[in-house]
Amino acid sequence: MAGIYIHVPFCKQACHYCDFHFSTVLKQKANYLAALHTEIRLQKEYLGKQTIDTIYFGGGTPSLLLPEELEGIFAALHAHFNISSDAEITLEANPDDLLKEKISFLKSSPVNRLSIGIQSFRKEDLTWMNRAHTVQQASDSIKFAQDQGIGNISIDLIYGLPELDGEAWRGNLHRAFELDVQHISAYCLTVEPRTALAGFIKSGKTAVPGEDVSSGHFRILREEMQWNGFKHYEISNFGKPEYFSKHNSNYWKGVHYLGLGPSAHSFNGISRQWNVANTPLYIRNLLKSEMTFEQETLTPEQRYNEYVMTSLRTMWGTDLMYIRETFGVDAETHCTTESEFYLHSGKLIRMGHALVLTEEGMLIADRIASDLFMTGLSNA
Repeated sequence: MAGIYIHVPFCKQACHYCDFHFSTVLKQKANYLAALHTEIRLQKEYLGKQTIDTIYFGGGTPSLLLPEELEGIFAALHAHFNISSDAEITLEANPDDLLKEKISFLKSSPVNRLSIGIQSFRKEDLTWMNRAHTVQQASDSIKFAQDQGIGNISIDLIYGLPELDGEAWRGNLHRAFELDVQHISAYCLTVEPRTALAGFIKSGKTAVPGEDVSSGHFRILREEMQWNGFKHYEISNFGKPEYFSKHNSNYWKGVHYLGLGPSAHSFNGISRQWNVANTPLYIRNLLKSEMTFEQETLTPEQRYNEYVMTSLRTMWGTDLMYIRETFGVDAETHCTTESEFYLHSGKLIRMGHALVLTEEGMLIADRIASDLFMTGLSNA
């Protein structure tokens, strides 16, 4: 069991908050696809003989790919990898790309899950974020997909905007529930360096997102999701039963994956590698059949810390027995000792052998994980 992630580094326009690797210049797309095909061939041994059970097209905006371009990628993947007949295949899409003709093609393609970047159903929010789609397109894209029989739809929403009050946020969620989607990824707005949003805040053009606003929105989010039949299985992810994201769940569980495309990361259990976050350089190197990644072999300490960081974000929590068996008794003792403060303060609870975040703990998840990290872990 393994996964493949494909990064498509193109967007129609730049959202003010985004710091992912992308370009709004589409003239490189043909060369990017040629380079991607080469990388698929060169990396065919990375996952060994493991069966691929998830494929995820992220970006950027993968829905900018034409039908023949997607078909070519699928043909290349099937030529070099053993892909399960029931693999979860997700395509990220923007609402303005999901016209009836595009959705009709996607329904006939191997894609069986859509992740639609709605972000908000309010015009003022979309304008503030510099999104390319309208409120009408947000709703229509979901309805068009449902009409074509696509029954596994996830949407992204963003909360914590300075001008988004609690009732408006609740209204955004209610609109999602009315549209009957199966999965919702809800992300707190963060201010990343070198983004337009960071510049606007520095110049005083917009307010700094407040922690009180964000935490209030998060509590509303959990409350509404529970009332509407969604399971909170990871800090930012909510799914109806049987509709959790398999691909992202595999990340959090330490399953191996291959990342293709500029800036994509890969993990095989022993080492981690990441492609250059420069599309022209990625293209130039691969068109000469030269690899474009850097690599590091993970120490036991790094593997322990990564496990704590990812597992703690989920409803399954950090398994102390797994830590003992994988990293040794000292690692288990360390984790147990360092967690005591958060157990006593109600930020963590014990569920069997696992440490699980409470709602209050989720608000400071990164801090808790950091406090459970360790250094100097010997080989286990």
